[in-house]
Amino acid sequence: MKIMVINGPNLNMIGVREKGVYGTKSFEDICKYINTEGEKRGHEITLFQSNCEGEIIDELQKAYLEKYDGIIINPGAYTHYSYAIHDAIKGINIDTVEVHLSNVHAREDFRKKSVTAPACIGQMCGFGEHGYILAMKALELKNLAE
Repeated sequence: MKIMVINGPNLNMIGVREKGVYGTKSFEDICKYINTEGEKRGHEITLFQSNCEGEIIDELQKAYLEKYDGIIINPGAYTHYSYAIHDAIKGINIDTVEVHLSNVHAREDFRKKSVTAPACIGQMCGFGEHGYILAMKALELKNLAE
């Protein structure tokens, strides 16, 4: 499978910011882990991170144009208010799984609402970097079922 992994704002600072919430592994370490696990499964993985909403939307549209089979997205704070990202996911018709490193449902109230998750086939949260791999497995299963 050809899978795009999109990370939103501030995720490039993982390992530096709020270590009690996000852990001590660096963003680069998490990206290496995702690539390694993807390769083990025979997937072509493309990793992308941006702090800019428009760039994330551009990347989602690129996934459509370049015929990706699945998307894993951690929209970061955009999760809670970006109807533009929601619409971009809906508009490309590619199976997408939302991922969050922390359990957003055990945190502040504003984090419990996702406006992007309804555009996705599912959401993984609270499993740290393993959530990306669980999302990859979900895409694999969905692909097998089709």
